[in-house]
Amino acid sequence: MRALVNVRHLEAGPLEVRGRLTLKEMDIDPLDPLVHVRHELAYNLVVQKVERGILAQGNVELALECECSRCLTTYTHPVRLDNWICHLSFEGEERAPIINDRVDLTPYLREDIVLAFPQRPLCEPECKGLSRPPHQDSPAGGRQAAETASPAWAELNKLKL
Repeated sequence: MRALVNVRHLEAGPLEVRGRLTLKEMDIDPLDPLVHVRHELAYNLVVQKVERGILAQGNVELALECECSRCLTTYTHPVRLDNWICHLSFEGEERAPIINDRVDLTPYLREDIVLAFPQRPLCEPECKGLSRPPHQDSPAGGRQAAETASPAWAELNKLKL
């Protein structure tokens, strides 16, 4: 279920809002082939009414499945937004839409969680990347392996340019 808050219920005081957003409700497209969203987003928020809007604050968590950009190992990358804060105004150009006395926090949660995605996922900071075959470690070994691997290279090496 979407992260909805009934504005009328806030008249009595702050509300604690907990829940999970499914993949479909989050509607996240990470635009990165190495980052995959396959788990629900969990949130635990306290929402209160302020002068001309609401203030939501709390914790947001999401576990991402990532592929290391160096070695392509699959690993889980936790995204935690501790002390997440969002102020929504009910006035002005950027006012939050109120539909049936409810405000939807889902787009704001989605925006901040996507901004916390890793830009270049690494399984560990010291990742060395893919291991290379021994013949490619030295320049001479690489050239020799290329010459023996394909007769086309041998013909190209004969050219005097």
